[in-house]
Amino acid sequence: MEPAQLKSDHNIDSHKLIYHPHRVCEWLDRGDTFPLYMEISPSGACNHRCKFCALDFMGYKHKYLYVEMITGFMVDAFNHGLKSVMLGGEGEPLLHKRITDITKNLYDIGLDVACTSNGTLLTKWKAEQMLPHLSWLKVSVDAGTEMTYSEVHGIGATQFKVVLNNMEFAASLKAKHGYECTLGMQALLLPENESEMMLFASTAKDLGMDYVVIKPYSQHKYSQTKEYQDIDYSKHDDLQLELDQLNDENFRVIFRSRAMETWDSGKLPVNTCYALPFWAYMDAGGNIWGCSAYLGRKGWNWGHYMESFLDIWFGDKRKATMCQIDTAECRVGCRMSRCNEYLYNLKYPGAHVNFI
Repeated sequence: MEPAQLKSDHNIDSHKLIYHPHRVCEWLDRGDTFPLYMEISPSGACNHRCKFCALDFMGYKHKYLYVEMITGFMVDAFNHGLKSVMLGGEGEPLLHKRITDITKNLYDIGLDVACTSNGTLLTKWKAEQMLPHLSWLKVSVDAGTEMTYSEVHGIGATQFKVVLNNMEFAASLKAKHGYECTLGMQALLLPENESEMMLFASTAKDLGMDYVVIKPYSQHKYSQTKEYQDIDYSKHDDLQLELDQLNDENFRVIFRSRAMETWDSGKLPVNTCYALPFWAYMDAGGNIWGCSAYLGRKGWNWGHYMESFLDIWFGDKRKATMCQIDTAECRVGCRMSRCNEYLYNLKYPGAHVNFI
C-alpha cells in the first residue's frame, strides 16, 4: 500500500500553519496576528498523579472555569479569528461538572473543539454528549499493562481497564452514529513502558482507535519531576519499524521521531518563539497566558477572561512579553518548535528560494 493511502498522521510530528497562509502573511507583514488556537484548562484538579506530569507545580488545585464566562470570552475570540480550542491543561478536564456544556457551547460558537484526558471519567453519558461536538479526543494511557499503568499514572491498576472500556464504547458510538471525532491514545516513551509499546498500540487498534501517538518526555522548567531528564531516544529506531507494521487504512501509529531527535539534541531549532501570536493558554482560574511554559511567571499573565479578548490581545502586558522569549528556557520538544522552524525560514529565507 502506498503511504498516501494510509490513515493521515494529522501532521502531529510537524505543524499546520501551512493551512493558514493568510494569517501567516499578516504576521509577516506586521509582526503580529490573532491566535488560531487556544489551550484551555477547565479544571485545575486531577484524579491521577502521573510520574511525568509537567504541570505538577500548579498543585492540582480545585479551580474550575465558569461556563458562562468562558463562553462569552470565546465568542469574542472567535469573532477575531480564533479557530480551535483544546480542552486539557493543568488538570483533568472531565472533572469539570459541566464539561459537556463547555464542549457544546464552544462548538456552537463555531470553534473546532478537541479534548485531551486520562479517560477514566469518560462515562457513556459524557461520551454521548461530547463526541458529536469534538473534532478529536485523545487519552493518555502510557502503558500496555495494568501494573505499568498504575506505576506511571499513580492510580489503582483497575483503572487501566476502565479507560480501555471507555474508549471501546466511544469507538462503537462513533461507528454507530458516523461521528467525525477522531479517537486516539498516546504514550510518553519512558523506561517503565518501552517494552510495552507494541502491546499498547495493538490494543488501541483492537479497540477501534484511529491512531496512537508515541512521543518523548518533555521537561517543564518548573516541574518537580526530574528523573527523566537523561532519557536517550536514539536507540528506538527498531521500535518505530516494528510499530509501523500496524499501520493500515484504518489505523496509524504516529511515532514522533522528529520530537525525539530534538529532545536528544537538547535544544530547539531556533532561538526565538515566533509562534506566540498564533496561540494562547487559559488556566483553570481564567487567566490568559502567553505560553504554558511560563505559567505562574511574573509578567506572563496577560489578563483574565472577565476582560475582553481585544483588551488582552492589544494590552500592555502582552506587548511587554512578546519580545522576551528566549527558547533556551523553553521545553525541549515544544509543539511550537516546528511552527517556529517554518516561520523562521519564511522570515529569513536562504539563497535560491525562487528555484522551486
